[in-house]
Amino acid sequence: MEIIQIERINETYNKVHCEPSIAYELNEYFTFDVPGAKFMPAYINKFWDGKVRLFQVMNGYIYGGLNRYIEEFAKKRSYQIEYLSDFTSDEFSIKEAKDFISHIKTTFQPRDYQLEAFVHAVRERRSLLLSPTASGKSFIIYLITRYYNARTLIIVPTTSLVSQLASDFADYGFVSDRFVHRIYSGQDKHTDKPITISTWQSIYKMPKEYFQQFDVAIGDEAHLFKAKSLTTIMSNLSSCKYRFGFTGTLDGAQTNRLVLEGLFGPVRKVTTTSELIEQKHLAEFKIKAIVLSYPEDLRKIVSKMDYQTELDYLVTLSERNRFISNLSLSLEGNTLLLFQFVEKHGKILYDLISNQTDKPVFFVHGGVDGDERERIRNIVEKEKSSIIIASYGTFSTGVNIRNLHNIIFASPSKSRIRNLQSIGRGLRKSDTKTESVLYDIADDFTWKSKKNFTILHFMERIKIYNEEKFEYKLYNVNLKV
Repeated sequence: MEIIQIERINETYNKVHCEPSIAYELNEYFTFDVPGAKFMPAYINKFWDGKVRLFQVMNGYIYGGLNRYIEEFAKKRSYQIEYLSDFTSDEFSIKEAKDFISHIKTTFQPRDYQLEAFVHAVRERRSLLLSPTASGKSFIIYLITRYYNARTLIIVPTTSLVSQLASDFADYGFVSDRFVHRIYSGQDKHTDKPITISTWQSIYKMPKEYFQQFDVAIGDEAHLFKAKSLTTIMSNLSSCKYRFGFTGTLDGAQTNRLVLEGLFGPVRKVTTTSELIEQKHLAEFKIKAIVLSYPEDLRKIVSKMDYQTELDYLVTLSERNRFISNLSLSLEGNTLLLFQFVEKHGKILYDLISNQTDKPVFFVHGGVDGDERERIRNIVEKEKSSIIIASYGTFSTGVNIRNLHNIIFASPSKSRIRNLQSIGRGLRKSDTKTESVLYDIADDFTWKSKKNFTILHFMERIKIYNEEKFEYKLYNVNLKV
């Protein structure tokens, strides 16, 4: 029987010892097409074949979190696996976890699934935890951080999340100013504090020596990290034994999932959005899908446009923007209106809306710093009727606003991750809110049998709603242009 031996080289890579013929089989098995590669300059200019290879034939290196996939490979081919290093789990019981939580005197008590996720993380020492938006993953991160009580690096994708996570830690009973150092643009990268929370953009160019100080690495919203930057950071954390990734959604691409699992560890599903709604942990949620229909002469014009031209045309269409403005002003409670382009859409919507109301109206985009976004979030938590006009990149992910009653998709997207993360902004409950509504605005420019790009994207969103078992209803509106 052919034998495959697996040895730990460091906390990022394992080394596979096997016959050359098996090494080439492994190379083929762990080679994947990169989604969208054909549009990338390196592929177009024929410098790259559009594939990612997770197994290195020359030295036998492979990411440490992929042992399970090597076992599957071996089983299919009747190869035998031998481990040359210790990959066994640690002992940690539910009772020990409860005793620890009682000892740290946190102001929160974990739900069952949070407790189980915490126990799983400690036992396995590394894992990619699939925890949907509004499931309380920041509390799981807090428990892990407190348990190890070591030099910890927490990596997030946006400046808003740096401030918010530090604020969450304080809410859980931690004196965050004494123990937590925050890094984003312009902040000092070095600190004596035991916990560092940083955007990945702020540290990925730091030398390898910088990362050797950390014993624990946690990646929040891990699916949003730029692949090259994430692999650089995690590879530099070669002596970091405890590593955990958190994500609310995976985009379905196998290569992306395997890279994340390889760097952090195997996926563990914490809970699901539908379960959280059923258990009354999240607000009741409904979707009102508003399909705007346009005159025939415009349909014919738009049918000849490419995707970008169509999108540029849509966001500057005054009648459409007036409809969105009137919709946002008519809604009761706090409303989050999400857009894609700052100057040619967000600014226009902000001016339209703010000039017609005495309600507090906030404009959030990439140019607004993290502390200001955190200030706005705190204001809205206390408001009964306000409007946040925000770019997808700043407020679609991770930002925790419990007192949010309405969400409006003002710019079309088919991204599963973006849509589910955006929906998550409205799922949290508060003392004044038990339900929320998403207004998904779609644009139908179908000409004869040809469907326009953005209506096709809307159809993709409907598929997501069906898969996630969200309740939705379609409304057709003839827009006079």
